Amino acid sequence: MSHNNGIPAHPSIFRADQWDSLLAALTDKRDQRIIFTNGCYDILHPGHVDLLARCKAKGDILILGLNSDDSVRSLGKGDNRPVNTFGVRAYVLAHLASIDYVVEFNESTPLELIDAVRPDVLIKGGDWGIDSIVGKDIVESDGGEVLSLPLLHGFSTTSLIEKICSGC
Repeated sequence: MSHNNGIPAHPSIFRADQWDSLLAALTDKRDQRIIFTNGCYDILHPGHVDLLARCKAKGDILILGLNSDDSVRSLGKGDNRPVNTFGVRAYVLAHLASIDYVVEFNESTPLELIDAVRPDVLIKGGDWGIDSIVGKDIVESDGGEVLSLPLLHGFSTTSLIEKICSGC
C-alpha cells in the first residue's frame, strides 16, 4: 500500500490521528523500558543518527515523536522548512535500526503525546537543559528518568541547509 506521493506505508509510522493505535501496540510491551525523544529531523545527518542510537541504548523500545509539517513551521525555523514532508521524514526514520515507532504530533511541543505514552525515559539532545525538557514533570511523576545527552559536534540541519544554499 502506498500513500504520500508514492512513499510506501510503514507499520511503525503513526499519524497524529492514530495515537490510539500506537497505544494499543504498546499495551503488551509495558514490561519493557520505553524511551521517548522528539524533534523535526528535517534532513537526517550523523548527529541525528548518533543521538537516536544512544537513546535506544537506554532501553528497549524507542518512540520518536516527529513534528508534523505545520508544527515545524510553527517553530520559526524559516519559510523553507521543513525541507522534507512528514511522510518523507517519517519513512526514512522508520528504517533506522534504533527506532521502533515514529509518531506525528501537530502541536509545537510533544507534551500531549508524552502524556499519552507515559515513557520510562524521556531524552533530548544536549542543547536542552533538563529543566526545560517538555514532559519532564510527567515522566518523573511516574518514577521515570529524564536525560539530556551530548550532541555530536559539528552537525545541524540549519548549517547543512546553509552549506547547500551557499553552493547554489
